[in-house]
Amino acid sequence: MAEENKPASSEAPIEQQLYAIRQTIQTRAVHGVFANWRVALVLITQLVYYGLPWLQWDNRQAVLFDLAARKFYIFGLVFWPQDFVYLTGLLILAALSLFLFTAVAGRLWCGYACPQTVYTEIFMWVESWLEGDHVARKKLDASPWNANKLKKRGLKHVAWFAIALWTGFTFVGYFTPIKELAVEFVSFGLGPWETFWIFFYAFATWGNAGFMREQVCKYMCPYARFQSVMFDSDTLTVTYDNSIGEPRGPRSKKTDYKAAGLGTCVDCNVCVQVCPTGIDIRNGLQYECIGCAACIDGCDQIMDKMGYPRGLIRYTTENVVKGKYPDSGILKHILRPRTIIYTVLLTAIASAFLYSLATRVPLRVDVVRDRVALSKETDEGMIENVYRLQLINKDDQTHRYTIQAEGINGLQVVTASREVSAAPLQTIDIPVSLIADPVDLKGRSIEVTFNIRSTDDPGIHTEVGTKFFNR
Repeated sequence: MAEENKPASSEAPIEQQLYAIRQTIQTRAVHGVFANWRVALVLITQLVYYGLPWLQWDNRQAVLFDLAARKFYIFGLVFWPQDFVYLTGLLILAALSLFLFTAVAGRLWCGYACPQTVYTEIFMWVESWLEGDHVARKKLDASPWNANKLKKRGLKHVAWFAIALWTGFTFVGYFTPIKELAVEFVSFGLGPWETFWIFFYAFATWGNAGFMREQVCKYMCPYARFQSVMFDSDTLTVTYDNSIGEPRGPRSKKTDYKAAGLGTCVDCNVCVQVCPTGIDIRNGLQYECIGCAACIDGCDQIMDKMGYPRGLIRYTTENVVKGKYPDSGILKHILRPRTIIYTVLLTAIASAFLYSLATRVPLRVDVVRDRVALSKETDEGMIENVYRLQLINKDDQTHRYTIQAEGINGLQVVTASREVSAAPLQTIDIPVSLIADPVDLKGRSIEVTFNIRSTDDPGIHTEVGTKFFNR
């Protein structure tokens, strides 16, 4: 009975959410030095991306990754699957560059050149143009659906998807000649794979830049999670300086903030309103910060209006904020062990990469042995080995080649003709026999080398080793 008469607890169970409900962020427009840099980077990157497939080079597309033919054209260079090492080198250079730039000045890539940032910026321009400023967009979000809202939202999504579709079309244009692709597109003659990738890339662009936006940076991008490993106390980051901003608070422009015991922060929240990820930089460096510096431009505008010095939010280092050295000492601390190591590695690998490209021989030869018999004896009592040479002319000119071999005294090379010819970018198979006197054969297996040399360009030659088997 005592248990039955016990009063119920007034504390209700608390439901804990594992994921925060997304709040739509309508960013405020901002102008300034860093906003101009973002605009410039958007224009430059998209001019390169959209324009590159249309450039012509020697009557062909300048940049084309022809997967079907297994040839990759980059201006005057033609790469084959066997040249995969160059892609590896590019990826290593890109990674080291990212490490170096991040160690020096934080998330420069994220803030100015990342496709997610670039296309979000483009989509926001369209949104602002069709729906108005951030206040008008918030009102539109809160308003019920009516003809005006339907028209504005409809036009916005039509414009967004047109941009996304053109982006997907351009992406596929790097793998299929874009002029042919354009004809197929307007005549509804696209193949299944081309159709799939155009619309897949378009929907990805539309969804990421139009709907997900900061969610991609906060939850999907791995860079946000491991960036702290590349930061140190001398890394330039977007920073709110507590020493001059606190205590914050609103005040009249005529108020002497020093006499009132206030800092220069007027608590206007402009830094939050312009942030594309919706964070408050005044709470310190956060992994959601993409380093776009929009808060710097926004804060500088307010400081100018109040007649206060700029720099409340600025690019600076942790050691400057802690007073270990002034802002003027930042440049002296850029060269430190971490950045020096990255620079040395980057310079060495870039030099090796460029040297390899400059000395690259536009000829590749692979040797395939006859699988029927390792060796056989001729009617004259000589030992013969049969091979097939697969020769790839990587140049854009026709070349004639001679084939020689060495490694055994008196080794004879027997081919169908004295010279072989290969057209530009052609692959040919050449049956070749090597004949040697058994007297000169020492051992069951002897190392031999084929020497293939162009008769019209002495600089084009290569060597490839193989085995010669005795009976």
